[in-house]
Amino acid sequence: MIMIAVGMLLSMVLCLLFGIPYIDFLRKKTINQYILEAAPETHAQKAGTPTTGGVFIIAAIIISSIITLCMAQEMDKSAWIIIITLLFMALAGFQDDYLKIKGHQNKGLSPRGKLIRQILIALIPAFYAMQSYGTVITLGSKSFDLGILYPLFTVFVVTGASNAYNLTDGLDGLAAATGIPAFLACGLIAFWNGHSVVAIISAVVIGALIGFLRYNKPKALVFMGDTGSLALGGLLGTLAVIGRCEILLAIFGGVFVMETLSVILQVMSFKLTGKRIFKMSPIHHHFELCGHSEIRIVKEFTVVSFILAIVAVTLNLII
Repeated sequence: MIMIAVGMLLSMVLCLLFGIPYIDFLRKKTINQYILEAAPETHAQKAGTPTTGGVFIIAAIIISSIITLCMAQEMDKSAWIIIITLLFMALAGFQDDYLKIKGHQNKGLSPRGKLIRQILIALIPAFYAMQSYGTVITLGSKSFDLGILYPLFTVFVVTGASNAYNLTDGLDGLAAATGIPAFLACGLIAFWNGHSVVAIISAVVIGALIGFLRYNKPKALVFMGDTGSLALGGLLGTLAVIGRCEILLAIFGGVFVMETLSVILQVMSFKLTGKRIFKMSPIHHHFELCGHSEIRIVKEFTVVSFILAIVAVTLNLII
């Protein structure tokens, strides 16, 4: 329990410390965000904000995780699998950010190129989990054998979480603030189920996100970019797989699921009927166009995320 607190505090401090010189570096090199033309008009003022802030978030998480896990004598194979997956996801996200910056527009990797990278990376935790747990997934005291579908399921979980978190990163502070309850629930469930490595790394992520909010709260000084959002989403999915709470992820990661579904429904509706369900998707943009301020949306989505986290943790205890 002490190591969980140490990890969270260490990552928060490191994220705060790393942020100062890194943001200064981004400003000097004019490594800025390019805004989509289709984005709400209020987003035009965000143009020029430094991006790739995910670099110092991921650095803080990796360093803090290794130090804390070594201190707790928990630096096992599962820890390395989680860290390697996080690093590769961050590299994929950084490549996407780099192409956007280089091309001076909000177009990086193609959707197919990004998805292929995510799937290949997701195979790492998928095969580790299959080797460690067989083909069984659990929900509380219940278990289900997926057989040959298990690797497909785990790859879907990790890749889906990565994309869902990426879609949520559209307002100042939104991805970080809604991520804190999700990682908190994941960590608590893992702790109670005896997966201490997952619990410690979850706490480390929470600390890093709290530190990042210092720079990302409205009006943001830096964006995490795909470097951060793809990696953090992939990490959440990986922790859920290795922490044996893949099914509950759909609940404590409900905000990210909602964001993804809003995009899917919007596309399907437009293709089938020529009409849109929302004014804009992901759904946080819909609320923006309805007149809600960014701060209000972030607060409301964060409250929803905390409620879903409580529901998930409660279900894990009673099922």
